Amino acid sequence: MRRTRSSPAPPTGFALWLVFLLVPALLLPSGFPSFAAPSPGEGKQTVLGNDISWPQCSTDFPTGQAFAIIGVNNGLANNTNPCLAEQLRWAEDSAGHPEQPTVSLYVNTANPGAAGSWWPDNDEYPPGRAVHNPYGPCTRGDYGKACAYMYGYARAYDDAYHRGVTNPAGYLWWLDVETENTWSGTDKDANRTVLEGMADFFHSIGAKVGIYSTGQQWEQIVGTVNSSSSLYSLPSWLAGSLNASGAASACSKAPLTGGGRVALTQFVLQGFDYNYPCP
Repeated sequence: MRRTRSSPAPPTGFALWLVFLLVPALLLPSGFPSFAAPSPGEGKQTVLGNDISWPQCSTDFPTGQAFAIIGVNNGLANNTNPCLAEQLRWAEDSAGHPEQPTVSLYVNTANPGAAGSWWPDNDEYPPGRAVHNPYGPCTRGDYGKACAYMYGYARAYDDAYHRGVTNPAGYLWWLDVETENTWSGTDKDANRTVLEGMADFFHSIGAKVGIYSTGQQWEQIVGTVNSSSSLYSLPSWLAGSLNASGAASACSKAPLTGGGRVALTQFVLQGFDYNYPCP
């Protein structure tokens, strides 16, 4: 997810139908699913999804998406997308896809340590509710794995219950891992445990979890994930493709975490993020 963008007005009418017709017809490789073509009578494409968040709050939203992924935060791990409710309503009108949730969510992640506005000093969140911390105990002044885990757990708790999301257990939550947010430059293990804390919380409420990043950013922030990590088997959503054909080809890349699969890939067209569902 790009933090900011200058978005041209999306095409409408015949132009919109033509864009979505040309994407599968001209940009996608042979063997692309037959249901990628739009319905000429409706002008809707039926395979690609869109993701939007706070940068689109003051712009038009894309149309004709098969599925939608909405950013819960306002660019940082500790705040809220100001037009989340409006974007969720837009997402519910997605056409649907046989292998993807109609609406999913993504959340910003970080490991700010002492630079953050808040950092845990115990194994309770919210206060009075004990959390099983596999790296505990978290104590005041500790910026290593134990408190990093609690930071991630707390941020996920807030995303689920303090951002205005109804029925958080019913969504697939993607963890957005990018170098634009604050991370430890020397402790990849602590960065990893932030994400484990988030994943463990979402799993504890019955929600599904995935990881969004590029291979380069993932390697810089987290690096190798071994099979004992709760991240190991999570699906990957790979950013960085230049077009729809590249996004389709990226499905064959290695997953971010080692044990999962590449479920989605992302490219940009006409100022919007498009997402290709991998078979």
